[in-house]
Amino acid sequence: MGSKSRPRRSRRKSENAPAKKRAAKVAAGKARKPRAKPAAKITPPGMVETALATFAHEVRTPLTGILAISDLLATSDLGVRERRWVDTIKAGAEHLASLATLFVDAARSGHSGFALRQEFFDLRAFARKIGDSLAGRATAKGLQCRIEISEKLPAFVIGDPVRLRAALENLIDNATKFTEHGGVGLDVRPTGGASAKTGVAFAVSDSGIGLTLSEIKRLFRPFSQANVSIAARFGGAGLGLSSVKQLARAMGGDIVVAPRRGGGTTFTLTATLARAEASKAAQAGLNYGNSPERVNGLRVLGVEDNPFGRVVLNTVLAELGHQAEFIGRGEVAPERIAQGAFDAVLMDMVLPGINGIEAIRRIRVLSPPAGRIPIIGVSGRGDDEAAARAAGADAFLVKPVSPRALATALLEATRHAAAAT
Repeated sequence: MGSKSRPRRSRRKSENAPAKKRAAKVAAGKARKPRAKPAAKITPPGMVETALATFAHEVRTPLTGILAISDLLATSDLGVRERRWVDTIKAGAEHLASLATLFVDAARSGHSGFALRQEFFDLRAFARKIGDSLAGRATAKGLQCRIEISEKLPAFVIGDPVRLRAALENLIDNATKFTEHGGVGLDVRPTGGASAKTGVAFAVSDSGIGLTLSEIKRLFRPFSQANVSIAARFGGAGLGLSSVKQLARAMGGDIVVAPRRGGGTTFTLTATLARAEASKAAQAGLNYGNSPERVNGLRVLGVEDNPFGRVVLNTVLAELGHQAEFIGRGEVAPERIAQGAFDAVLMDMVLPGINGIEAIRRIRVLSPPAGRIPIIGVSGRGDDEAAARAAGADAFLVKPVSPRALATALLEATRHAAAAT
């Protein structure tokens, strides 16, 4: 029986072996089966815009301080070496401010897009400021600088000076960055246009490294530079020129690049601006001359929660001949204003608790004269201007805020409030 039973056990083994192999293959197949990828997270609508607004506000608040203090230092009695240091600080801060504008616009263009501002500004004074910025960068680097501004340039125009300056700051920064010897230049002249509009060309030239035709073709692609060696040597993300071209086209113009005779490159940015009558600009309280008209001795309530921002605004207001008191929350502003003794309000748009827009609305429902107090809205993004003015702001400032811009805004706000009474 023992000899008969052994073959049976052997047959059972041989019969079970294929089943075991099949089970092993199935198990191995299950082990090799790729896991399902988790579903990609979808960014809720508005989250990108909110993040960009926060970025713009937080970056431009300290930039306001750097630019404002450097402006004040530039008007003081400085030696040649110290003035060069101030020019370097100011040039760096202006470039950071322009990059913040270009970055936010570039990121937003893929979502909700950006709206150009339409405001009065003095084109001739604007061109001089761009020239001063280029001269400051050139001096800091030991380069020669040539500025030519046509006398035929119209005085007052309507457009977006914030974004136009951001685009030009990027061009002049590139001109000085890529030039180690020789010089840089700026040529501003009108290019004609219909009776109600004027074209303007800003040509920024340098005697720097130059560009080949193949490199020029790559310049205006997002996050692209002319070649790898340039990126390694001079740095930069390559985002700026793509945004500059986008801005120029939004303003009815474009940007072209041409090799410069004798070496270097010339970037020419064109824009179309609406002509404005000087009388209308005066009614708006705009004065961009060398000695802007001012109102003196105001008692200003500043609604600003950032300690650094408070110090800067207090310093600038004191230099302009005003006194300031600061609070950190918008809901406190109506009660403080109702107590009297204030001549104007500086209202930041981003605050803990209620925002600046709601705070302005609450102030405007107060009984006169408290409810008619001049209010200046302040924000890190120009898109807040329409809402601020709709709520009752008399003037609006986009950070970074210069002492001249603040003086002009105070004049505009007080005139607007006086005309409304």
